[in-house]
Amino acid sequence: MADEKSTIVLEREYTVSLGPLYYGKRTNRAARAARRLGMYVRRHTKADRVVITNDVNNYIWSRGIEKPPRYIRILVRVFEEGEEEEKEKVAVVFMSHSK
Repeated sequence: MADEKSTIVLEREYTVSLGPLYYGKRTNRAARAARRLGMYVRRHTKADRVVITNDVNNYIWSRGIEKPPRYIRILVRVFEEGEEEEKEKVAVVFMSHSK
C-alpha cells in the first residue's frame, strides 16, 4: 500500500449513500454495498485500483447481509505507485472518525 515508492496524491472525506440498495433483493445487500462503494471511489478519484480496508468492510457487514447501513462516512487516500513509466493510482478506503 504505502511503500517507499508511493506518494499521496489526494486525501478526501466522502459520505456515501447506500440507501438505494434497499430497493433490490435483501439477500445480498451488503455485498452490493461493498461493490457500490468501490465503484463510487473509483469514479470520484479516477483510481486504477481500490482497496477497502477491513474496518470499512466490517462496518458494512456489521448488521448482517440484509441490512447494511444507509450511509457510510469514509476517508480516501490516493497513492501513486510504481516507476515513472508505469505509475498506478491506488485508492485506499478508511473509516472516517470525524463528525
